[in-house]
Amino acid sequence: MSDAGSDSKTDSAEPLDTGHDYDGIHELDNRLPNWWLATLFGAIFFAVGYWFYYHQFENRGLLASLHEDEAEVAKKMAAGAPITDELLVKLAHEPSSMTRAKELFTTTCATCHGTEGEGKIGPNLTDDFWLHGDKPSEVYKTVSGGVPSKGMPAWEPALGHEKATLLSAYVVSLHGKHLPGPRPPEGEKR
Repeated sequence: MSDAGSDSKTDSAEPLDTGHDYDGIHELDNRLPNWWLATLFGAIFFAVGYWFYYHQFENRGLLASLHEDEAEVAKKMAAGAPITDELLVKLAHEPSSMTRAKELFTTTCATCHGTEGEGKIGPNLTDDFWLHGDKPSEVYKTVSGGVPSKGMPAWEPALGHEKATLLSAYVVSLHGKHLPGPRPPEGEKR
């Protein structure tokens, strides 16, 4: 009986040698740690549940949800109010709209046009010189459609109709401040 007890003690205390020897390294057959097994079985359980939920049941799926959201955004952009000079001037004089527009301008336009519109890489937006027209509707056309030849992206597809309108109204509100910028005036004086 003492031999049987010592064998079980030896089996649990020492790893099992498989008898394989590679360049003096002995391969042992150790038991995997419990945390590792729990992670493995948890991942398998999650994968099976995920597969059933997204591929087997009557679920619309993530891709279908994305397409529905894109269609809704496109519908909202198409239903946007027509942009007129009067609308942009009215927005340019509303303090609440201009607070939101200034935050938007700071995050999207300040890199090229400066924090106050004084110009950096892009032209000064506060002077009387304009490259693409100084009417509010022309400003909106430039902001929403961009100027690819000059490196300015089209902001309406990226930000949406409402934010492009707010940005345009903010640029209209900057006109006439005459802040000095690092670049000489560009465009025609209007």
